[in-house]
Amino acid sequence: MRFSKQFTTPKKDKKKRRAKPVPIKEAQEEAQDGAQEPTEEEREAAAALMAALTGGGEQKDLRSILMYGDVNEDRAAEVIVGIISLSEQDLKEGQERLDDMKIYVSTYGGSADDMMSIYDIMRLAKSKCDIETIGMGKVMSAGTLILAAGTKGKRKIMKNCRVMIHAVSAGSVGAIHNLQNEMEEIQAIQDAYIRCLVEETDLTKRQLKKLLDQKVNVYLTAEEAVEYGLADEVI
Repeated sequence: MRFSKQFTTPKKDKKKRRAKPVPIKEAQEEAQDGAQEPTEEEREAAAALMAALTGGGEQKDLRSILMYGDVNEDRAAEVIVGIISLSEQDLKEGQERLDDMKIYVSTYGGSADDMMSIYDIMRLAKSKCDIETIGMGKVMSAGTLILAAGTKGKRKIMKNCRVMIHAVSAGSVGAIHNLQNEMEEIQAIQDAYIRCLVEETDLTKRQLKKLLDQKVNVYLTAEEAVEYGLADEVI
């Protein structure tokens, strides 16, 4: 089993009902029969949503990225490709920096290594444009650093968003010398996480260690997240 260092996430219901297979041709015919043209109200609502996201521009001007779901290799790759693409665009005439990009965050957490890859690419991108982060729903574990990594003054959190911080979790099986080596690496990741959060928030190293030493999931309201400097304002 490949060793994995990660922030554990709240358990989800794993019970799933197995759907009865449907022949592809039959499924396509049913889909076509049941398809309905969107109403005028639905078209207007979709247009309004797109206008809100793009600032009234066309879809090609969209500078928003969605980090939704577990922080893993696949999702980190999608987010990183989006950040690189938006940060490498050409400047418009008269611009000294690119327009802001937005990263919407909603996650239970996940891989510490993939969290760091997103964090580092955000650091580099901020040299070319400001990054507005918006926390929604849940910002937990690895997600807290991604939220906090936005440009200071432009980190927002929705009023009903839940925030959670906890220590790194990991597991390994093998010879005692390898286990000792892995424990040292786990501690190094924990230290890096603390260092990055201290740099991006109003928390001191001592305050953050005190939170993590509680050995439980530490939940924060949106207001408390602002108080600790994980975000700048509640929306």
